[in-house]
Amino acid sequence: MKIKNILLVSPMYRELQALIEKEARHKTFRFMSEEELSQEDLSWADALVSFNLKAEYNFSSVKWVHSLGAGVDRFLHKKDWNQEILLTRTNCSFGQRIAEYCLSYILKDLQFHDCFQEQQQQKKWAQSTPKLIGEQKVLVYGTGEIGQKIANVFSGLGVDVYGLSLSGKEKAGFKKVMTVDYHFPELNEMNYVINTLPLTDRTEKLFDGSIFNQLSGAGFINVGRGASVDESALLQALNENTVGFAVLDVFDQEPLPDSNPLWNHPKVQITPHISAVTTPSEGAACFLETLKNIDQGKPLSNRVDTKKGY
Repeated sequence: MKIKNILLVSPMYRELQALIEKEARHKTFRFMSEEELSQEDLSWADALVSFNLKAEYNFSSVKWVHSLGAGVDRFLHKKDWNQEILLTRTNCSFGQRIAEYCLSYILKDLQFHDCFQEQQQQKKWAQSTPKLIGEQKVLVYGTGEIGQKIANVFSGLGVDVYGLSLSGKEKAGFKKVMTVDYHFPELNEMNYVINTLPLTDRTEKLFDGSIFNQLSGAGFINVGRGASVDESALLQALNENTVGFAVLDVFDQEPLPDSNPLWNHPKVQITPHISAVTTPSEGAACFLETLKNIDQGKPLSNRVDTKKGY
């Protein structure tokens, strides 16, 4: 595949331009924000580098699309993808970042941070014994790169980490890997549930009452995709205490509308899609490595199976 003209569209295009142009001088680039993007730019390009284009565009003249994020649902979900177009994604420190994000909120819960903060405001001295993380059971939906990193970090702390995948294939770091159809009996034993799944037809609204109602006060953390959660079912589960609390970094609609009841729910912690941010240096490095491998005809470890959606 010969790639000459490369179009990069991103809010951080200036930072990426400074890192990329000097390393790929044999290519011709256009760097711009989405507001500047036109169909003429796409018609000019052999390759598109972006993440979350908010409008619909015609990619028919492009040979390669590279996602600046780990997710590719913006390009694939409920769309007809031309199988002749190569799709790759960014893989960098996402797994470590997400593992630390999840760990921080689980430790916050185990160490009773909210309780002690409230007691401090009341000038109340009342002891509660923090729980040990090594005594917890965590279920991670998704056993790909991110899920495996979470499993390795948590299992290193003595946590029993269970995984869920489409295949149910055993992977390192997980005590047991299950499939969607055969994991329900295990749900009421879990202390925490973490979603890392990509958005596909099979994962859309996966987290509904059939899952939430099986839990026994577990904490729910969503770092996958917002559209994988039925928000009304989650709210009901929170109100009925089958879900003890929810930490939500991703939503079906972003930014989250002011009218959404999740904002004001006392058991919900909201963060603005920051659990795994692509930094300019990491985004540039992964793109340049992928471009080099394409030019040299080498295998691509970050190639997306566009039929599976990840």
